[in-house]
Amino acid sequence: MKISVLLSGGVDSSVALALLKSQGYDITAYYLKIWLEDELSFLGECPWDDDLKNARAVCEKFDVKLELLNLQKEYLDTVVEYTIRELKAGRTPSPDIFCNKQVKFGAFLKYTTHLYDKVATGHYARIEEINDNGVNKFLLKTAPDKVKDQTYFLTYLNQEQLSKIWFPIGNYTKKEVRQLAEEFDLPNKNRPDSQGICFLGKIKFSDFVKFHLGEQIGDIIDIDTNKKLGNHKGYWFHTIGQRQGLGLSGGPWYVVQKDLENNIVYVSNGNTIIEKHRNELIVADLNWIDKIPTDGTNLKIKLRHGPKVADGNIIHLADGKLNVKMNEYDQGIARGQFAIFYDGEYCLGGGVIDN
Repeated sequence: MKISVLLSGGVDSSVALALLKSQGYDITAYYLKIWLEDELSFLGECPWDDDLKNARAVCEKFDVKLELLNLQKEYLDTVVEYTIRELKAGRTPSPDIFCNKQVKFGAFLKYTTHLYDKVATGHYARIEEINDNGVNKFLLKTAPDKVKDQTYFLTYLNQEQLSKIWFPIGNYTKKEVRQLAEEFDLPNKNRPDSQGICFLGKIKFSDFVKFHLGEQIGDIIDIDTNKKLGNHKGYWFHTIGQRQGLGLSGGPWYVVQKDLENNIVYVSNGNTIIEKHRNELIVADLNWIDKIPTDGTNLKIKLRHGPKVADGNIIHLADGKLNVKMNEYDQGIARGQFAIFYDGEYCLGGGVIDN
């Protein structure tokens, strides 16, 4: 079996490569080059040079060929334009979801699918193949490590994409992956985890936003008293439920609303925020990985990456959207972010919060 491995230079993808190599597979590694790495390099040290250096060192250790694939245009035309469009509309984008769908398992598969049987990455997730009445189907399952689980970011993949993907570290915890990195004596075994958004790497998201949308001073107003508390540099820097980065005293303060036309960010004090919690939302642009759950189905619902899930149920609406009601309230429900649905360890799919 011929396998391509997407290698980022980090520990996770390097361990994935090492595992496959130790099992005797025919491997070619790829480092995906994206346009932001050059255009925004002025923000600091070259953000991809160290990644590529580590990727090369790993490939040299295991005698694996490393290819550089330039997908700059694909990033710009899909992920980046989507992100800027959502921010300007006052919504909360999820770039990593589109990065996986459109680039890592979109454009990359388009260019290389005829060359390899599978593409492997260092994602913390699992794929289960089943036979459903003579039809092979592929289900997306959570990883044992609930903190590192990345199914939230993979929920927009389709059956064709899932049929080509392999997650070699999906059954391992982060601690176990670190141990494997030691056992394989990887050149980058002590490298810290990356915290960046997939298409930004080491570049801060706020710097990316400033580069594209600039700054525009506006008011921060207490929504309960209509009193001005301070200034912000543009509503596009803030999201509903945000607490950090407001620079206000007497808090905690949370962003609860935005006035796009007048560039106003409304906040509420932590003592009164509970009154603005919500537990009901409308979800649109749905992607179901396999079967569509029926009305009233009790599911686990995740509104952001991380181990936290809420219980709830769904009702299908006539316009193709979902009415979702959770059994607990959430202060950070924002238009544009994604709601992902789970049945036990299976990720069923998800969609964009519309209202």
